[in-house]
Amino acid sequence: MTTRLNPYAVAPGGIQKMIELEEFLKNSGLEYSLYELVKMRASQINGCAFCLHMHSKDARAAGESEERLYLLNAWRESSLYTPRERAALAWTEALTLLAQTGAPDTDYDGLKPHFSEVEIVNLTLLIGLINSWNRLAVGLRSQHPRTWAAKAA
Repeated sequence: MTTRLNPYAVAPGGIQKMIELEEFLKNSGLEYSLYELVKMRASQINGCAFCLHMHSKDARAAGESEERLYLLNAWRESSLYTPRERAALAWTEALTLLAQTGAPDTDYDGLKPHFSEVEIVNLTLLIGLINSWNRLAVGLRSQHPRTWAAKAA
C-alpha cells in the first residue's frame, strides 16, 4: 500500500487544530487508560492500522496490560473492563458506527451512572476526534512504522 499524501505537510493548520483538541482532551479529566481504550476500539472498527499501532504502543507504555488490549475487540464478553469502561466502549461503538446505530438511547443512558455531563461531552469529542484521525490515516493510506519482524519478512 502506498501513502497517498502527508496531511501534516499539506494542511498543517488543520492538523494543528486537531492536535490542540487532542491536548485538551488528554487533560480533560478522562483517565488515560480509558482514553487509549476508546481510541483503540474505534480504530479496530475502522480498520486503522496506523492508529492501532500508535495507540497500542502508547497504552502499553502507560501500563495497559497485553491481555486487555488483546481482548478489547471482544470487550462485551470479557470481565476485564470496568462498568465505566464498558459504558464508554458501548458509546464508542455507537458513535463510530453511527449510520447503523443512530446513537441509541440505551448506550447514551448507560453513560449517565459513570460520567458527568462534562465527561460525556469530552468522551463524545474524543470519539469524534479518533474517528477523524482514522479517516485521515485510512483515507490517505498513512503507514505505521515497520517492526523488526516485518522488515525481516
